[in-house]
Amino acid sequence: MAQKQSIFGRITQLLRANINNLIDQAEDPQVMIDQLIRDFSANINDAEAAIAQTIGNLRMMEDDARQDEQDAREWGQKALAASQRADGYRAEGDAASADRFDQLARVAIERQLAEEANVQRAAPQIAAQTEVVDRLKTGLEGMRGKLDELISKRDELAARAKSAEAQRRVNDALSQIDVMDPTAELGRFEEKVRREEARVRGQQELQASSLDRQFEQLEDLGRLTEVEARLAALKSGDDRPSIQQ
Repeated sequence: MAQKQSIFGRITQLLRANINNLIDQAEDPQVMIDQLIRDFSANINDAEAAIAQTIGNLRMMEDDARQDEQDAREWGQKALAASQRADGYRAEGDAASADRFDQLARVAIERQLAEEANVQRAAPQIAAQTEVVDRLKTGLEGMRGKLDELISKRDELAARAKSAEAQRRVNDALSQIDVMDPTAELGRFEEKVRREEARVRGQQELQASSLDRQFEQLEDLGRLTEVEARLAALKSGDDRPSIQQ
């Protein structure tokens, strides 16, 4: 179990780091997803290599256990053969040879017991490692399934990401319009137009005033002319000068 967690823990941590880095630097969703697929595929390859090594270790343990079982059987057969030879020598009255083969039988039995002990010790380790391998295989199949799902949804995710980016830009533009209302500038422009209109009216009034002044000067000139005319008449002896109507 610890080995399974260690393998997938390292892969998960690396994958999350890669994803976070891609998201932070993402500009084109399609490029980001393609890179994510490549990284995920590489992580799966790393997991496959680690799991393959774990399976290889399990198979070695199983091979060793089978060899121990075979050695135990062989030592049992040797013990039986030595015991039978000892019984034969004893039946023939050769006690020394019988004792020697009985001793060989004891040695073979001790070896048999040792090999059987090795098999017993290896059994729980093999069982635990088998469970780990099964879980690793299941986890690997899950990763492969996620990769297939990511590949199948690549175009959909890219389209959704682009749509979301376009909507974000629209929202940003709308928010800027709300903040910077162009109609607010119309008041200033209207005030400028009013000032210009007032200046034109002032010029018109000034021009009208100048024209009235000119007419007044003409009237003054007319009076002076009349005065001079009457003065001339007096000097000429005409007592009743004509009055201009």
